[in-house]
Amino acid sequence: MTVAHPGPDGVSIRRAERADLLAVQRIESASFPQPWPAEAFEQFLGEPGFLVAVEGETAVVGYAVADVSPTHGGFVGHLKDIAVHPDRRGEGIATALLGRVLGTLRAHGADSVKLEVRESNEPAIALYREFGFGPLRRIPGYYGDEEDAVVMVREIE
Repeated sequence: MTVAHPGPDGVSIRRAERADLLAVQRIESASFPQPWPAEAFEQFLGEPGFLVAVEGETAVVGYAVADVSPTHGGFVGHLKDIAVHPDRRGEGIATALLGRVLGTLRAHGADSVKLEVRESNEPAIALYREFGFGPLRRIPGYYGDEEDAVVMVREIE
């Protein structure tokens, strides 16, 4: 069992466990037009940056997936996926998850963090900007439906 840390209004954040995967996949499918397959989440089990927001003992209401990779002269964190159940958005859960992910990536040596976001996902872009992310470049046709991605980055102090 992993240690859970308090989040907003009785929601705790902890590392993801195998028992969380079905709920994570359901949130992913409800959140994105081209969801990750279940197997994609399995490969991140055990990564310190795979976190879930849980209400009560087992009700997963959100998650984040991130990792750290070596680069030229340092380490970069990569936020690969983050989502909150559609019924629970606007409660500060994504803010709590993102804050915890950044702390986890910093603790594992990341000097900076990058992410890709759909150019049309204005709520996510606004959240990332609140956390100090800025646009780096655009990747044309990044998503399977040909929508562009905006690559955003921020340094970690």
